[in-house]
Amino acid sequence: MSSSLAPSARGSRLALLVVGLCWLAVLFDGLDMFIYGSVLPHLLATKTFGLTPDRAGDLGSYATFGMLVGALTAGTVADRIGRKKLMVACVTLFSLASGVCAIADSVTVFGLGRTLAGVGLGGLLPTAISMVSDYARGGRGALTIGALMTAHHAGGILSAYVAKWLVEPVGWRSAFWVCVLPLLFVPVLAKVMPESLSFLVAKGRTEEARALADRYEVELPAAAGKKTSADRWDALIDLFRGGEWLQTLLYWLASFGGLLLVYGVATWLPTLMRGEGYNLGSALTFVVLFNLGGIVGMLVAGRAADRFGAPRISALWFALTAAGVFLLSVRMPLGVTFLVVFLTGVFLNSAQTMIYATVSIRSTPAGRATAVGWTSGMGRFGAVFGPWLGGQLLAAGNGDWGFTAFALAGVSSMVFIGLAALRSARRPERSGAEQQLIAAQ
Repeated sequence: MSSSLAPSARGSRLALLVVGLCWLAVLFDGLDMFIYGSVLPHLLATKTFGLTPDRAGDLGSYATFGMLVGALTAGTVADRIGRKKLMVACVTLFSLASGVCAIADSVTVFGLGRTLAGVGLGGLLPTAISMVSDYARGGRGALTIGALMTAHHAGGILSAYVAKWLVEPVGWRSAFWVCVLPLLFVPVLAKVMPESLSFLVAKGRTEEARALADRYEVELPAAAGKKTSADRWDALIDLFRGGEWLQTLLYWLASFGGLLLVYGVATWLPTLMRGEGYNLGSALTFVVLFNLGGIVGMLVAGRAADRFGAPRISALWFALTAAGVFLLSVRMPLGVTFLVVFLTGVFLNSAQTMIYATVSIRSTPAGRATAVGWTSGMGRFGAVFGPWLGGQLLAAGNGDWGFTAFALAGVSSMVFIGLAALRSARRPERSGAEQQLIAAQ
């Protein structure tokens, strides 16, 4: 190979390495997030810690509350210490927190472990997407980010197999010990991962950023003016000026219902399916199919939104999700149920992404980051409420209503995002790459 070609080949391999490291980190994120739902049927059946359905719902909400904290603080922390260090810290935190769950001798200690894990989980995904955005090679931004987001659902699939292979023969603690293993990945991440180009430029380390950009053969991000606290508050107030308050509220309500549905189903799907008469093996197979659907959905949603518009796709996806979730409350032949679970995963896991795309499309450039960030933050309260709601319904002996309640959340999000889109002025659609970028918020 000639010397003129060597830098290009080296840059390509290193850029792929950055994406690969982030993919593995998000895979571990998904494993840790979904593992609780995968072992929950066993915890309830064996009455571990005297666990009841309502208490189990509370525990599920602890992790999502931690994710709310992690997501809201990730940007501030990353601005101070750098995205690379934050990624290392997040993987370390949720791995150690799983160790706390594995050795827990009470429901209080177990809940603390899940809360701490949630903080790490909530901070990792937006940081990882920011990293791959910096290093995505020209013209491949949408493909790179879409591929990264499949890792979360791959982690969900892995969680089902971990539970299926280990929980019955070895015990539920073994599943959480598996979630500690990403600690072995931390030194590799710390040594090999380069720092974010955006962070280096923002900190004035321009020469270091330029050297990395040349090495990875990517475009150096433009320096942005530093935002003050007053700027951030002005952007937030703009969301409520004039008649904008109603549209903002509709977006927030749509996001609340969407994440209630996502995390409610993710936590309770195996348990609810067991309640419908399926054995544990089949219930965990549903988790696999649900997350396979999520992978497919993430790869096709952007293309559909490019063609038909993100608001339409978001509303349609939520309608199809609601129909799929409701059908799961009906006893059907096993093959049909498998198909419904897969299709529900396709639509559910990308419907929320399309809310963020819609908000981004309808926002002004100056206020876009604030609008999407707060829509995501308000939605996180739904993520906390969803697992709790499922637990309360099961505790009251109304497990059959679990799927109905989640389906109604999908219908509400369809209505709210549809009304918001009708009220907003028509603006040019964003590209598929941009729509997937804001899915990290």
